[in-house]
Amino acid sequence: MDTKIVIITGMSGAGITTALNVLEDAGYYCVDNMPLALIPKFAELADGQKTGYDKIALGIDIRNGLSREQVETLLEEMERFKYKMLYIDCSDAVLIKRYKETRRSHPLAHGSRVDSAIADERDRMTFLKSKADYKIDTSQMLTRDLKQEIERLFLGENQYKNLFVNVLSFGFKYGIPSDADLVFDVRFLPNPYYVDELKNLTGNDEPVYSYVLAAEATQTFLAKIEDLISFLLPNYVKEGKNSLVIAFGCTGGKHRSVTLANAVASQLQKTEYGCKVEHRDIDKDSKRKKQE
Repeated sequence: MDTKIVIITGMSGAGITTALNVLEDAGYYCVDNMPLALIPKFAELADGQKTGYDKIALGIDIRNGLSREQVETLLEEMERFKYKMLYIDCSDAVLIKRYKETRRSHPLAHGSRVDSAIADERDRMTFLKSKADYKIDTSQMLTRDLKQEIERLFLGENQYKNLFVNVLSFGFKYGIPSDADLVFDVRFLPNPYYVDELKNLTGNDEPVYSYVLAAEATQTFLAKIEDLISFLLPNYVKEGKNSLVIAFGCTGGKHRSVTLANAVASQLQKTEYGCKVEHRDIDKDSKRKKQE
């Protein structure tokens, strides 16, 4: 029997437990924080024997110690097994926010500040991250987004390219998103705001979507954007980037930017890359009018 073994590791608070829960629901036998010395022995017990553990997920994090020497020894011993390693990362700012919201203590804090503990952990985890087969950055992910990527990685048939793309629409009058990697101004496209029957709809509504896409300028722009993205994404992966925010902006973030974000996301969702679409400002105009 070939035992499928997944080692899940990464920064504390980044989503290791969530990933284990997803795999457990899918039939994996999951063990969190097993002592490193026992992992090869457990894998040997499961592999080739009628234990019923044909799919195993092992969570390891900084609580295991994870010195470079320990990790090197573990990986050397695990080379005889067909295992894959997933590293779950997250930005320092988001990790600090999560710890504040949950009021939990970082494993390395020991009475010190959380940011110092995170910096210490990141330094100690660098070597393990370099050995991972897959990397996911959860800084911009909801729980359901991480679940989707875990399923794509280990439960689906599609190849995973280590990149999650967030496609975002926004209104320039509300400010450019600070986390955007690529920003495209689509205010040059025909504006449904000036069409009476479309004014109060959004790019999520078919009449607006069709109106914007019908313009020759839109079709030309989309073709160029899709060509650019198809060139950039594999090169970003090669460079080591694992998350990307593509933002489309119009005046209010309700019509043109929403349409373009939906159109681009629709194409990306047909590829091997993870993708979600978000409309940051789609309701802000209507909320502001109610307040007035």
